[in-house]
Amino acid sequence: MDLFTELWHRALSVQPVPNTMVTLIIGAVALALVVFAWPLTRTLVTVCHEAGHAVVALLVGRKLAGIRVHSDTSGLTLTRGRASGPGMIATLFAGYPAAAVIGLGAAFLASRAYAAGLLWLLVLLLALMLLKIRNFYGALVVLVVGVAIAAASWFVPGGELAWLAYGLAWLFLLAAPRPVIELIGNRSPSSDAGQLASLTGVPRLVWVVLWLLITVGALVLGAGLLLPALIL
Repeated sequence: MDLFTELWHRALSVQPVPNTMVTLIIGAVALALVVFAWPLTRTLVTVCHEAGHAVVALLVGRKLAGIRVHSDTSGLTLTRGRASGPGMIATLFAGYPAAAVIGLGAAFLASRAYAAGLLWLLVLLLALMLLKIRNFYGALVVLVVGVAIAAASWFVPGGELAWLAYGLAWLFLLAAPRPVIELIGNRSPSSDAGQLASLTGVPRLVWVVLWLLITVGALVLGAGLLLPALIL
């Protein structure tokens, strides 16, 4: 009970928000990771992508059979239910915007000085996701990321903790559009866009453009939250 009370206290605590210059530096580091360490960053985006499929599948009443994250940065979420219809369409659509939505939520909480709360929320989500992971590599990735964030939340001082929260927000926001851009040249019928085109009759490029608008829009909104002095 004492541990739970301590965790709750930490989650609701506030941390000083980084100044504009530090926020810009953190954003530059996150951009460098997106550009120069893409396989590593892409794996984190894949975790978000599959989590997006899983959460929406549960929200629309589908049964979640399992999640896989592979070493080539691909992933797979298996659900049970109707093979067509609004629920399946929503589930397929949810993957690519997921990192942007997480990044926007992270930017909101971090900019409101709830860096610790954000990090513990991510740990909780990763713990729930771990229960549905069905391959060793995926379980290892989710476990390592979760443990690293939990350790940082427990041991890192408040000011530096805010830097980490801002870094994660920037990372998800900046990384989210890249897989969508890469999808433009992917005409595979098994891709999310290909499956959506098959189910709805709406051309795959329309889905790609819609995802791009969402991810870029989230980046702009998130930047406004993280850099209010420059954007607003």
